[in-house]
Amino acid sequence: MNGLFRTKSLDALQADPTVRTGLRRTLGLWQLTAIGIGGIIGVGIFVLTGQAAATKAGPAVAISFVIAGIASAAAALCYAEFAGMIPVAGSAYTYGYAVLGELVAWIIGWDLLLEYTVVVAVVAIGLGGYVNALLDAFDLQVPAWMQGAPGTGEGRVVNLFAVLICLFVAWLLARGIKESARLNNVMVVIKLAVVVLIITVGAFYVNPDNLTPFAPFGISGIFAGAGLVFFAVYGYDTLTTAAEEAVNPQRDLPRAVLLSLLVSMTAYIGMSLVLTGMAPYQTLNVDAPVAKVFVDVGLPVMSQIISVAAIAGITSVLLAFALAGARIWFAMSRDGLLPIWFARVHPTHRTPYRPTWIIGVVTAVVAGFTPIAVVAELANIGTLVAFIIVCTSVLVLRYRRPDARRGFRAPALVVVAPLGVVSSVVLIAVLDPLTWVRFLIWMLLGLVVYFAYGRRHSRVAVEPGVPAALEEA
Repeated sequence: MNGLFRTKSLDALQADPTVRTGLRRTLGLWQLTAIGIGGIIGVGIFVLTGQAAATKAGPAVAISFVIAGIASAAAALCYAEFAGMIPVAGSAYTYGYAVLGELVAWIIGWDLLLEYTVVVAVVAIGLGGYVNALLDAFDLQVPAWMQGAPGTGEGRVVNLFAVLICLFVAWLLARGIKESARLNNVMVVIKLAVVVLIITVGAFYVNPDNLTPFAPFGISGIFAGAGLVFFAVYGYDTLTTAAEEAVNPQRDLPRAVLLSLLVSMTAYIGMSLVLTGMAPYQTLNVDAPVAKVFVDVGLPVMSQIISVAAIAGITSVLLAFALAGARIWFAMSRDGLLPIWFARVHPTHRTPYRPTWIIGVVTAVVAGFTPIAVVAELANIGTLVAFIIVCTSVLVLRYRRPDARRGFRAPALVVVAPLGVVSSVVLIAVLDPLTWVRFLIWMLLGLVVYFAYGRRHSRVAVEPGVPAALEEA
């Protein structure tokens, strides 16, 4: 049993954050913050805001965002402290390995593989809806069979645009982190500018009658809405997976985590109030709700601008989460818990191209043939479990190793960490029970893989004196 909870050496992980690992260090504070914003603002603001208002919370979806944001902010502070301590690829997986041991690390790593892969699929589905809306705005019709997954509309067979964007993102990330970061920066600027434009212009078309009743589904609806839109208020954790590609990770990672969440939460609350004020909440359960409300108020040009920005913004989310998924896979393989074959970096581009391409293909299949609501809740439960482990780990480590070097110290951690845990548990409780079943099946499969392969090949077990997380695969 002791072997199940063997940990990595915190001192070894902190020894040299600039050590050569095979990955290329090119990311500064802005690039890291842009990855975080890119991971947060996307399908949530352009798609799930309307769907959560229509089916869960009504105009009170703004409060749902606040509730989800509190849980996310508590976890963000814990992530920021860890990011300043352990500037190594792997995010929550590596943090758990250093504090709670190998079995917990495996569980969170396996969980994150599911989470990031599912998020990419969800976001790609949302992007497909806005591509269709943009084509409609220019009176360009595409065949029904390629507009969405089976069961999402008459004659639909596959969300072809979602499939293509997943494969494009995989190709781009395999080409190099610098090239991907440049494109992400451009897309983040575009979508932030358009979010400001939407809120500014939309405010003139708000009808107070649409905001009454404000909470038609009651308190339970608000919390159910929070459980759904929680998908929209995390994503900053993606930037911590790129720790080994940051120029100054111990200084910049904590700042980037907090900056990206602050900017994104401000945008979400403003957008949700304007959207539900412009149209009756019952009408927002569509593929592209933000574009639709501007068409309905007689501003088709705004609808076209929004669709273009949504495509850019959603693509940046794809980049952030696909990058994160590949880095988690890379870290687990380098530690021996998955075959080392996956940890080989490209000889020219210095990227973990094998897991990148596998994630690209898998997400293309899921996005092409699965409805968005089914996939979104599965992504949420994975993230909430990750938050519970991170919040617990950082509190344990604060007492176990008070002397450890910290680039950032979360304020009032004795309150913040338990708040993150309790909030996450509450949001898990309001998810569809079928989501729990799917998640448990994935976890059981993961345990089979760990005991059949990972435990016997763990580098921490085979080479206990070697800081495996800092070695080139």
